[in-house]
Amino acid sequence: MNLTISGHHLEVTPALREYVLTKLDRVTRHFDQVVDVTVLLTVEKLKEKERRQRAEVTLHVKGKDIFVESSHEDLYAAIDQLMDKLDRQVVRHKDRMQDHHHESFKRSSLASEAP
Repeated sequence: MNLTISGHHLEVTPALREYVLTKLDRVTRHFDQVVDVTVLLTVEKLKEKERRQRAEVTLHVKGKDIFVESSHEDLYAAIDQLMDKLDRQVVRHKDRMQDHHHESFKRSSLASEAP
């Protein structure tokens, strides 16, 4: 898995990097076919009162790219929200990839009894 963590108007400290890595472990525990992860942490410098911290992630898995973004006044809270959203989307993608179109028991037993 390739991992890129970058910051825009922000220096990515080792503490931030470690926090993102521990949160990403939860996602990779659910789905291990992750090819590439790009995390972008941004500080939007609007007005002093409206400073927004934004976190974005692009997750490349086999057959699909998943993009999630979240913003909050606190960067750690934005990362928490981001990983919650990402986890839900990864689990949903994993469910879609599994074959749910197997034949039901009733149909298979009726077909075997037919003359």
